[in-house]
Amino acid sequence: MKKTQSGGWGETIRTVAYAIVIAMTIRTVAYEPFNIPSASMVPTLLIGDYLFVSKYSYGYSHFSLPLAPDIFSGRILFKEPKRGDVAVFKLPRDNKTDYIKRIIGLPGDRIQVTEGILHVNGVAVKRERVGNYTETDANGNVAFRTLFNETLPEGRVHPILEITDAGIFDNTGEYLVPAGHYFMMGDNRDNSMDSRARFEVGFVPAENLVGRAEFLFFSSNGSASLWEFWKWPSAIRFSRLFQAIR
Repeated sequence: MKKTQSGGWGETIRTVAYAIVIAMTIRTVAYEPFNIPSASMVPTLLIGDYLFVSKYSYGYSHFSLPLAPDIFSGRILFKEPKRGDVAVFKLPRDNKTDYIKRIIGLPGDRIQVTEGILHVNGVAVKRERVGNYTETDANGNVAFRTLFNETLPEGRVHPILEITDAGIFDNTGEYLVPAGHYFMMGDNRDNSMDSRARFEVGFVPAENLVGRAEFLFFSSNGSASLWEFWKWPSAIRFSRLFQAIR
């Protein structure tokens, strides 16, 4: 009996160990889950969204590994990101904090914002007004924004929000994106700390890219705690589940 019990415990431990190894391998080379804690990517991403990021999309750096041990530099199996990708990256200022923004500038690009209009390499990006957007925070406070569709040079279209065209980052100097770096911006243009803030975010090295945001697997408006299961039906944003991120 003792031998059987010992074998049973051993088998359980091995099964758990295998499961952990498999999960960590998937997290490292395939997909990693992230949640959205801020409103900088509204309306594309909302606070309370949970998404999967593909780790293989841009190849791998040491930031792809659990705990990001600094055991090698650069990227292996590198694939060039595309303008318009929504990407997770490590904040260059501390190389620890996860940020998620849209890739706007590629290496060698000249980026500028003038009266709220994005310019890429001296050409104004097309911006079309769609209508009004109502934004409600976790405390029930309501704010009104203007919703636009922005068309990037390669033709990719994505939504952005604007409060004003005279904000702190609505009139900038020209940014020249260095080789091996990217210029990131949030879709909530007047509520995003991004590459326009040179000393807070600035240009993002290719090495700091974690992966490309692919699709939502869960979304909650924050009105229910985990134990308040009776509130889950009204808290879960069912319409957002399994949406692709574009």
